[in-house]
Order: sequence, then structure tokens, then C-alpha cells
Amino acid sequence: MLRLLFATSECAPWIKTGGLGDVAAALPAALADVGVDVRVLLPAFPGVLKAAGKTRRLADVIAAAPWPAAVLRGTVLPSGVRAILVDCPQLYDRPGGPYQDARGLDHADNARRFGFFAWIAALLSGPTSPLKWRPTVLHCNDWQTGLAPAYLHFSGGARAATVMTVHNLAFQGVFAGNLTGELGLPPHAWAIDGVEFYGQTAFLKAGIQCADAISTVSPTYAREIQRSPLGFGLEGLLQFRADTLTGILNGIDTTIWNPATDALLPQRYDTDTLERKKRNKVALQHMLGLVEAEDVPLLGVVSRLTWQKGSDLVAALAPSLAARGVQLAVAGQGDDEHVRALVAASVAAPGQVAVAARFDEALAHCIEAGADAFLMPSRFEPCGLNQMYSQRYGTPPIAHATGGLVDSIVDATPRSLADRTATGFLFGEPSVEALTGAVVRMLDAYRAPDVWRAIQHAGMARDFGWRQSASAYVELYRRAAALAAAAPSA
Repeated sequence: MLRLLFATSECAPWIKTGGLGDVAAALPAALADVGVDVRVLLPAFPGVLKAAGKTRRLADVIAAAPWPAAVLRGTVLPSGVRAILVDCPQLYDRPGGPYQDARGLDHADNARRFGFFAWIAALLSGPTSPLKWRPTVLHCNDWQTGLAPAYLHFSGGARAATVMTVHNLAFQGVFAGNLTGELGLPPHAWAIDGVEFYGQTAFLKAGIQCADAISTVSPTYAREIQRSPLGFGLEGLLQFRADTLTGILNGIDTTIWNPATDALLPQRYDTDTLERKKRNKVALQHMLGLVEAEDVPLLGVVSRLTWQKGSDLVAALAPSLAARGVQLAVAGQGDDEHVRALVAASVAAPGQVAVAARFDEALAHCIEAGADAFLMPSRFEPCGLNQMYSQRYGTPPIAHATGGLVDSIVDATPRSLADRTATGFLFGEPSVEALTGAVVRMLDAYRAPDVWRAIQHAGMARDFGWRQSASAYVELYRRAAALAAAAPSA
């Protein structure tokens, strides 16, 4: 049986700041369903320990320079998957989030905090693990685990195969100076084919450099990051390692995101009862102070309000939407300038534009179900999940043609409309003009009931569950194991 250690700094619902938390909750569960013996490795942040409740002491990790002591604790995630928590209070027991303090500033010792976490992942994947259970493959996720493949690569000897998944290349874990000594790496790791990156210590770069196989969260994004600007300085390395780079589209939890059973909706519905969807629209309008009218087109946004997500484009579009008699409902948190611009748009068009500058899970579900269409003008989007939620809820997405949005939305072209496969509306450049053009196409379809219903049905029929992706990961793990077996020791 394939044994997998899935190392991640987030796992919903215990700890989550973005899509990584959702993936770390759903993918291991899907892998377990197809026969993988999987353990999820997590730092024991305060919220994680509280959510886990009673844990079992698995092993003690003795302090050894440069690392402190830690306790490995066993528990079970809500999905039923086993988890191993790295309990080290001096690194993880502090107020604030997993990466930032209560003021929103990065913890000053993040390199040490996540260097230690990666070192533990490597320890459990090597010959000196304190646990009897040994993984065949170590699956690392984002920069917080990026040093683990480097630790294994530079230690030599028997080890698990390593897979490095890039969820968003914009976040690389780059720290000033040569930190190899402080991080317990050998001096020769400070090299262009190690952890060094323009005179800095780069966690994600190290993982991409040293892992047996690399994956990212959609096929299109795997191609995009091999060139500028989306390579963010690593495009050359990714081109060099292209033969080990695979794009696997994320899935969604189809039990949570199901309009027929969603307990957070005012009105549940399915493809046979789509007329009930309008009740969610009126409920959403009432909730956000929009004019209550079933026949007024309503566009929804649930997003981090940032430049990457194109929130400035949404703010710039809002006046013209109001002028066209189209409503806009936005929910999310983010950068102050984007939040202020959207709030100003709502003040300028009361009853037409509403902004809830917060994250609210129930509201997110209500927007997915209550909106007629969903805006995702992201400048880049490694995978994206909301476009999948939207299609499942009969709420066609309007999205920039990038990353996973391309891989999961069938654009409404004359051909796809004719063969009834269209599920949304893509536009080619992240500009207000291009976004406006896609909205106009959406409104034309919306005003043709038969066309609109066909688009809704096609989207709701898509299978965005995790099983297909899990099978693709199993094949990737097998290839990584073969590559590891053939690789020379450092």
C-alpha cells in the first residue's frame, strides 16, 4: 500500500487562510478513499490543538541544535484522516494567525518556525524517524514545507520520495541572507542548485529544486509559471525541471457545496427545481440591503479583495453595472485600498451595490446560490475554487482566461452554445473593457431564458469532485517514487 505523509501548514476547518486549507482537508480524504494510507502533518497552532481536542502522544523529538524539542501528537481530522501535530509551543503557541501576528505583521521568526516544520517532515520521511509508520512519499505544500525536500536531498541515504506542490508561486518564503547554519542545512546547500536565490534563502525555490516531482494546481498554471511574469523569477528553474512538473486541477468538496443539500441556503434546489434559486436571490437582496426584485440581474463576488483577484476591476466596473440596472453583491476581506474603493461604489449606488467587507461562510454560500452570475476577474489564478462552486450552483462564472479558470470553465462561444456545453464567460485580458464585454455577453444570454437555462444545466452537470484528481496524484506519487529510487545521493 502507498503510504503518504501530507505536510501542510493549513487544513480546514482547523486552520485556514485560503485555498490551501480546503485542499489539505479534501485531497487526503479523497486519497484515503482510493486506498492510500495517508497522514496529514500540521503545526500545532493553538486553534489546531483546541479543535483537535484529545490527542495521543506519538513520540518526543529531543532538542538538538539548531532545533528545539517537540512532541508529535496523533489525532483524527473531521474527515476521518489521521493527523500528526507538531507540538512546539515556543514556535507555534502565540496569538495571531499562522504567519502573522495580531497586527497583521509577519512573525519575525517565520524562517525558523517553518524551517523546523519542514525539518520534522523530513525526519519522518527518513531513516531516523521516531515513528514506526514510514511514508513512501512525502507530499509538501507551498513554501512553508519547501525545505523538506532539501533536507532529505542533502542528508542522503534511504528516504521517501518527495513531491512539491505549488499552490501560488507569488508566495515563495524568501528570507534575507544565508540561513543554512540557522536552519540546520549543510554549507554546500547554499548554492544555485540548493536554497540560495539571489543572495537570499528561498524555501519554495529549494523545494522546486530538490523534490523528485513538482505539481501545481491546474494544467494551464503549470504552463504559465514557466514564463514571465507568472514565474516570479523562478521560470528558468521551472523550465529546467519541466519534465517533472505536472498540473493537476483541484477539486471541491461536493458534499459541502451542493445546492440540493446546503443547510446554509434559505432555499435548496437542484437542476429540476432551478426556479427555486430565485428565492435565494431575494433573500440575498434583503440580507444586503439591495432592491428586492427577482428579475434584476445580480452579480456576485466572494474573494480576497486584492490586486491579484482583480478587485480594483470590480470597483471600476460597479458604476456601469448600476447604470445598466445590474446589481452587485461583494463579500470578502483584503487590502484597504480595494476595500475602500468597493465601499465607495456601494455608497454611490445604494440598493444597487452592496459590500460586506468580511469573510462569512454562510454569506458566501448565499451569494453563490443567490447571484445570477459570479465575477472572477483574477489577474492570475493558479486554480480557483469559486468558479467550480458557482457552476455547481447554477451561477455561471465570468472570469479572466487564466490558470485553473481556463481549465474549469467552458466559454460561451457560438459553438459551445450550439452544442450546449457552455458553462460561463471568459475574457482575454484583465481590464475593465474586457470584463465589461464579458458581462454584456452574459446579460445577452441571461435575457434568453432557454440559452441561460442550458448554461446553468451544463455547469451543474460538471463533476468537480476530488476522485479524478486523487487518482492523478496517485500516479504522480508512483512516478516520484521511481525517480527517487533512481536518483543519486547528494
